[in-house]
Amino acid sequence: MKEKINLLTHLKELAGVFFKLGIIGFGGPAAHIAMMENEVVSKKKWMTREHFLDLIGATNLIPGPNSTEMAMHCGYHRAGWPGMIVAGLGFIIPATLITGAIAWFYLQYGSIPDIKPIWYGIRPAVLAIIINAVYKFGKKALKNWQLGIIGASVMIASLADMSEVLVLLAGGLLGMFWLSSSQKRDKAKASFFPSFLLSAKPGYPKAAIAATALSTAQIASNVSLVKLFLVFLKIGSVLFGSGYVLIAYLQDELIDRLGWLTQQQLVDAIAVGQFTPGPVSSAVTFVGYQIIGIKGAILATVGMFLPSFFFVAMLNPFIPKMRTSKWVSCFLDSVNVGAVAIMAVAVIQLARATLVNWQTWLIALMSVAVTFIFKKVNTLWIVIGSSIAGYILTLIRP
Repeated sequence: MKEKINLLTHLKELAGVFFKLGIIGFGGPAAHIAMMENEVVSKKKWMTREHFLDLIGATNLIPGPNSTEMAMHCGYHRAGWPGMIVAGLGFIIPATLITGAIAWFYLQYGSIPDIKPIWYGIRPAVLAIIINAVYKFGKKALKNWQLGIIGASVMIASLADMSEVLVLLAGGLLGMFWLSSSQKRDKAKASFFPSFLLSAKPGYPKAAIAATALSTAQIASNVSLVKLFLVFLKIGSVLFGSGYVLIAYLQDELIDRLGWLTQQQLVDAIAVGQFTPGPVSSAVTFVGYQIIGIKGAILATVGMFLPSFFFVAMLNPFIPKMRTSKWVSCFLDSVNVGAVAIMAVAVIQLARATLVNWQTWLIALMSVAVTFIFKKVNTLWIVIGSSIAGYILTLIRP
């Protein structure tokens, strides 16, 4: 009875935390992960920062939207299978509901609602949140000079637009052999085939309104709901890296191969995924709605995110066991520092796109000051405060 009460308490906590993050989680995967760290590690202390880093590193090496899978990992760590489901759905549902509402608006009126004045202040705040997370993760991940070199190499490769997954994997393998070479050979050999493989128990913009409506109606009449679901299930099963890679998959499947979507609809779908909170992959809700209405939106969303629940359920029980192996521990340390390096690259890229005038610089500097000085401040208030400041500054900018 007591265990059931504790489980229900944990599930309520998870639902509250991740539903909130699903509402205020602007800025893409790096920002989402930074917000999760603030909630799960700094405030709630549900896990250590080192374990959170391990989850990030492992998540970067499996298919699926990274930040959504991190939400699932946190839920699994806190309350097992039920926690994984509650945290995952809590993070996904707000974004899909908002995206679905915008999809309906778009189909009715042929355009996307303008939220630029609010978004103007949110992006600098998101930048500050990511900078704070990179600083905290970096202190934990940089354990020696070798890891510093690996992290710098991953950062350079990422800036050169190399595949994040391949770069992380290469960095992990390099670190595994380089770092473990200084350890005694007998201990390394004894742990080469990690015990976790044997002992872990899986806990298993616009187009004309009339033309858009007509096009959608024609497509809907030719689309099988089962086929639509299977297309998005396939995408969710093979999508590596951040949600932005989704553009290439949708282009190839829905425009070039199947002809279910127009180029303008895809552009608008990605725009919706970027300026709405929660996972960028919620753009598939918009896409599904354009193809075949609310049924399409639901099936596209389920197909996209369902594989992530499976991957996390299979991977999560093994991650703590990885630290029992010297070799795998070195691999994980190297992947972790690489993941931090990729987050640092996200800071650079976001800064280039965001800091365009004195107003955005002002909001960013104020947000950085708040996150570093007032360490316990809720990210919700940073996002809300910055959005209000951004709206006001849009009224007075030249």
